[in-house]
Order: sequence, then C-alpha cells, then structure tokens
Amino acid sequence: MSIVFILLGLTLLVIGGEFLVRASVGLSFKLNLSKMVIGLTVVSFATSAPELLVSLQAALEGYSDIALGNVIGSNIANIGLVLGLTAIISTLGIDRDFFRFNWPVMVLYSLGLYLALVNDNQISRLEGVVLLASLVIYLIVLIRRAKNAKPTEEGQNDEIDAGLSTTSYFKITVWLLIGALALYFGSEWLVRGAKDLAEMAGVSDYAISVTVIAIGTSVPELAASIIAALKKEKAISLGNLIGSNIFNIASVLGLTALITPIQVIDPQILDTNMFWLLGFALLLLPLGLLPLKLELNRWKGFILFAAYCVFIGMAFS
Repeated sequence: MSIVFILLGLTLLVIGGEFLVRASVGLSFKLNLSKMVIGLTVVSFATSAPELLVSLQAALEGYSDIALGNVIGSNIANIGLVLGLTAIISTLGIDRDFFRFNWPVMVLYSLGLYLALVNDNQISRLEGVVLLASLVIYLIVLIRRAKNAKPTEEGQNDEIDAGLSTTSYFKITVWLLIGALALYFGSEWLVRGAKDLAEMAGVSDYAISVTVIAIGTSVPELAASIIAALKKEKAISLGNLIGSNIFNIASVLGLTALITPIQVIDPQILDTNMFWLLGFALLLLPLGLLPLKLELNRWKGFILFAAYCVFIGMAFS
C-alpha cells in the first residue's frame, strides 16, 4: 500500500506543478510583474503549504524535532536536490538582482534561524511574530522593487505561451486552486507512503524528518521547478526555490511558533544540520558567479546534487 500512496502522490504532484506554473505565468501578465517575483511569492507560498501543514501538526503533537527537521531538511533539499536536478535538466540563467536582494534575504533568514535556536534552544512566540512581520516587510519591498524595475528580456520571452496573457482572473484562480490541492494531497500521500517504508526499515524519527519527510514536502517544489524549466519559465524555477526557503523559515516556523514554541530536542539540529543549511545557501554565490557568470549549468547542478547525497548519507550514518 505504501508504494500505491507514493505513485499516486507523485502523479498528483506533477499535475499540481503543471497547473501552478500556468497560473503563475498568467498572473505575471495580469499584474505586470516579472516571473521571478511570481515565483518568489505565489508559487513559493503554494509549494510551501505541505511544510506548513506537516510542521504545524508535528509541533501541536509535541514533536518539535519533526517540525524543525522538516523545514531545515526541506530547505537543504530545495537547493541541493531540487535546484541541482533542475540545473542538470536545463541551465538556469540568474538575474543580477538575484544576488543583490533575494539571495541575501534567504541567507539572512537562514542565519537568523541559527542565531535564534542557538540562543535558547527554541523559537519563541515573540520570535514567531518577528519572523511573520519580517516576511510582510520583505514582500512589500519585493513587489515595490519589481514595480520600479525596468523590463528585462525575461519579461519579454518570446517562448511564453501568448494565450496565457489573455487568461481571465477566474481561470487563473481555478488553476491555482487545482494546483495547490493537487500538491497538498500529492505530498500528503507521498509522505505517508515514504514514512511507512522508512519506519519498516527501522529509521529514527529525526532522520525521517530531515530526509524522507523533507524530501516528500519538497517534491512540490521539485515538480513545479522542473515543469517550469521544461516550459522555459526558468525565472519561476529559481524564484520558486529561493522564495520557498524564505517562506519555510518566515511563515512555516513563524506561524508554528506563534501557536506553540518550537523546542530543539535533538542536538544534531544545531551541531550539524544548521551548518548544512547555511553551507548550501552560501554555496550558491560562488556557483552562480564562477566561472561562468550568472548561470547554473549542468556541472554546477551535479555539484549541488552530489553534496545533497553526502548530506543524506551522513543523516543515516
């Protein structure tokens, strides 16, 4: 039965990713925003829904390790697994503004999470409020910067389906709902099947949270990003992943901590996995700038994917 859940989950995730990308491209036309911004906001929020639901449920049931491990593991998977595989499939160009604003914000959130945890081994309700408030400020600044930015080639891509420019708001809303629901149920079934298989193999709860559950809740990002890349909507792919990492820390942990403080129970969270999270975030800078500037090509994707495989191997050691 576990295999059935996994196959059904993967099918729904592919369907959800397709609808989400189409809705996002249509929305970018309607709002006259770049696809990078749409990826950083609409797509990121939808694909982060599984992390939010899993972390909330885990924290409410007293499993803080799963709540934290899910977000930390998912953010690592987004860069190492998802971005790595997406770059292997299709080279991703990087806008200069990415390293001026969006990448530094992601690194600051990752560093802020580490400092908050190492301070008193928890994320308090007050820190949850700060995370949510900072997310609102980030989104306001992001949209204002996008409105003031000059049109780029990314916004004039001739490969975009011109029919999406005339799509109604009603159809876009329906696509978003279908995509979000498919991603939600797909990730739920995938996590259920994968967790059952992991438990039968005798793997610990914490190892499951940073690997199996984290990969399961990152599959929506994987589906949306790969589908976006195959459709030549590469700005949505990169924006989705960076935005998702920001949303995971600010909204998922922020909302969860607001309801119930998140405690650090397993010392491995601070001893190793937070450093992996910071390392993957910082690794994007040299990979994006050297030796081929502003590009994540196939061999750089292999580096990210290989590093993620090392992380997984150490998690189970």
